Amino acid sequence: MKTILPFLLLLFCGFSYSQTTITGSVVDDNNQPIPGANIIILGTSSGTVTDFDGNFTLTYNQNPPFSVQASSVGFETVTEKVTSNNQKINFVLKEGTSLDEVVISASRTPERIFESPVTVERFGLKEIKNTASADFYDGLENLKGVDVNTNSLTFKSVNTRGFATFANNRFMQLVDGMDNSTPALNFPIGNLVGMTETDVLSVELLPGASSALYGANAFNGILFMRSKNPFDHQGISASIKKGITSQEAAGDNDYIDVSFRAAHKFSNKFAAKINFGYLKGTDWAANSEVDKTMVGGTRATNINYNGVNVYGDLVSTNIRSKAPEAYKPLVPNVSVSRTGYDEADLTDYNAESVKADWGLYYRPFENDFEISYVGKVGTGSTIYQGSNRYHIDGFFQEQHKIEIKNDNFFLRGYVVGDNAGDSYDMVATAIQINRAWKSDEQWFSDYISTYVGATLSGANEAQAHAAARGVAESGRFLPGTPEFNNAYNKSINDPNLATGSKFQDASKYYHADGNYNLSHLIDFADIQVGGSYRKYNLNSSGTIYTDKNGQIDYSEYGVYTQIQKDIELNESLELKLTGSVRYDKSEFFDGFFSPRLSAGLTVNRNHNFRASVQTGFRNPTTQDLFIGLDTGAYVLVGSAPDNLDRFSQDYPISNSGQLLGQPSSITQTGRAAYTNSYTGSSVEQLAATGNPAVLASPDAIANPSLVKPEQVSSAEIGYRGKFENLIVDFSTYYNKYKDFISQGYVISPLYGTVGDNSLSIAAIANEDYQVYGTYTNAEADVKSYGASLGLSTKIFGSFDLSGSYTYAKLDFDQAKYPDFVTNFNTPEHKFKASFGNTELFKNFGFNIAYRFSDDYYWEATFGDGLVPEFHVVDAQINLVVPSFKSTFKAGATNLTGKEYTTAYGTGYIGSMYYLSWTINNL
Repeated sequence: MKTILPFLLLLFCGFSYSQTTITGSVVDDNNQPIPGANIIILGTSSGTVTDFDGNFTLTYNQNPPFSVQASSVGFETVTEKVTSNNQKINFVLKEGTSLDEVVISASRTPERIFESPVTVERFGLKEIKNTASADFYDGLENLKGVDVNTNSLTFKSVNTRGFATFANNRFMQLVDGMDNSTPALNFPIGNLVGMTETDVLSVELLPGASSALYGANAFNGILFMRSKNPFDHQGISASIKKGITSQEAAGDNDYIDVSFRAAHKFSNKFAAKINFGYLKGTDWAANSEVDKTMVGGTRATNINYNGVNVYGDLVSTNIRSKAPEAYKPLVPNVSVSRTGYDEADLTDYNAESVKADWGLYYRPFENDFEISYVGKVGTGSTIYQGSNRYHIDGFFQEQHKIEIKNDNFFLRGYVVGDNAGDSYDMVATAIQINRAWKSDEQWFSDYISTYVGATLSGANEAQAHAAARGVAESGRFLPGTPEFNNAYNKSINDPNLATGSKFQDASKYYHADGNYNLSHLIDFADIQVGGSYRKYNLNSSGTIYTDKNGQIDYSEYGVYTQIQKDIELNESLELKLTGSVRYDKSEFFDGFFSPRLSAGLTVNRNHNFRASVQTGFRNPTTQDLFIGLDTGAYVLVGSAPDNLDRFSQDYPISNSGQLLGQPSSITQTGRAAYTNSYTGSSVEQLAATGNPAVLASPDAIANPSLVKPEQVSSAEIGYRGKFENLIVDFSTYYNKYKDFISQGYVISPLYGTVGDNSLSIAAIANEDYQVYGTYTNAEADVKSYGASLGLSTKIFGSFDLSGSYTYAKLDFDQAKYPDFVTNFNTPEHKFKASFGNTELFKNFGFNIAYRFSDDYYWEATFGDGLVPEFHVVDAQINLVVPSFKSTFKAGATNLTGKEYTTAYGTGYIGSMYYLSWTINNL
């Protein structure tokens, strides 16, 4: 409070009660109205947009003279002088380019894309109208340099410049200034509970590190979604899309997406709005039976089969180590897995999203000073792929924000809370169904005894294995039977992960941030100051985090400043210099400074050269610090110092281990992963060679260090230019990461100390060990670099043609660090193109979009594998009916029908065909 009160006093000292009202219209050079054109007071964020007929009214809290600017995508920006109150201005916009659009995100102040000091992509009302994708969020994948990884129909993850997983905590997503990441997962969940399409004003995307202005999580990029203010956008608008999804695995299924918006300005002081969205469809089914453990393996050919989308079969053991001593000479030294269930047996593939938000806006002085309250709620069902595949059923998230702002400042506070609903782990569910029928111990005992009996009766090895599985599987619960259904329902409703698979979560975080622009007080330069504070409250009842005995609280804060100076060198040269620095501090780590310097040189108003250098950082996430989750294949243990002993489990000891003097069971805590563990690669080498000497090497000892913040140093240069009918936008970057955060896999013996060269090695050989997923930092520097080029032009008069190419490359010595996973997960080459015409003939337009992705190797906790290259064509036609203030659209995504995937283990993406009707949406 000692910091905030003087800050508030400073904010209020800038209020003015002067008022000027201007009215007018915006038309093109054919005298046709331009709906949705941006009207802005030059040098401020105060503004409005034109209505369906191209008209506007704008009230500003200063006396004339000042300048007002009109802009719209595809038209040149026009500025006019306001000299009196109640002045009427009629703008005529000539056809221009997308570089004239105004963005706010790059410098936290309005500026043209052309002059932005860093790379920025924008997706506005025109792009939303013309996108061939099913909705605006899907349309982001057509932006230059952007990756959109499809987790499921209702959960897509946006990323830039590599290092992408579905748990994408290097990328931030803001909706009207509120972080859209979930408290429990600590990363954005796409647009599942985000914005409705009818309320979207614009989307801006900054690739690369943005920590200097936006904090620790804006590490690899940031997505800004801005909604329509009811003072500027009034009336009722609605959209309905109806169609089908088509996939080989799931068949043809209905799809519907409805959104509704109502907004009203009751007076110059008070306005309100409400939004509602509903989406329902059938998810992309995942049915890969590829064997994770043997190339080309199947259940028929691999006794240790572990299918990608077959769950429960990861329960595996070396049958010789489990065999009684008398049987060991007759039992081969091989691992055998239990039989699993297909994913389709464990989920209904229901994809659903229901979201609503509302806002109350108050302008007590009838000027730009505004107080608002915004509430958002959303629930939905989807599939999330993390360490396992999860059915997210009835997930609920809410956000509540109070904000005070004018043209020079904002101060906001909000809370984000979630509830896991009836969500569950499908892999754990399959394991629990198997165990409800027969325990692992009994199943392997039956297998071993039958194998020995068959061998003694003269069967060969293959025949003995077949007989053993047949006996062990006798009476297994089959999908659809009452026994299966009862075991399934019991598991998904049991939050004890030792016996069930349900997640419980009611976590929250509280966030406050503010910004003050001093440009109206200081003439020398534009100076901004700001800061933020966040407190986490983790409450998963021990199902995700180690909070079984009580919630976990921790906090972090940051402050920043930016100075920006325009220098006119001569009539044809203008230089813009920007410098910013931010300081962030988590209660667990030392503070960190993130500076950024950039320069932009504009030549003859048609060419802009830019360069920037910056550092960024990100704190370890809530999962990096406090997770304690048994996935079945391994245990994830966060590396906060007070987390290591909060996770503990009891483990049975093999017969061989007991002969070495060990008890029948041992309790081990998560600390063993960080203080008494071998590397995963060394244990794999032991299994391959049978030579225990590989564990005697000092290099075999893992004992990873506890995680600490990750840092990046980034350099970028770029160029934007206009050549008559051609627009060029080029950028290239180089990133160098230090203390790169990633997961490593280690093996902790249940007895012995790593390096003792005897007892611990025996524990590994006897399979008396636990596999852990740890969170640590790379010893080596990780580097990446890339470039992107975008071209757009007009051909044949009024046809829009654009294309972009993106190159991304990881520079990391994987051979030197075989146990470290970077999760780069992005294609080296991407190409995108679009061709269309918004007015092929009067009120009729079309657009065709094409995307190519090179093949790439996907690394993630669920599994690693090649993602094949793909080519995708989307298309749409649209008809505007002005008399009904309506737009009708018919579209198709993945028009060729060739299914593809963007990640290993997810369902293949089929085609979607839809018709839509949008009413009164500018």
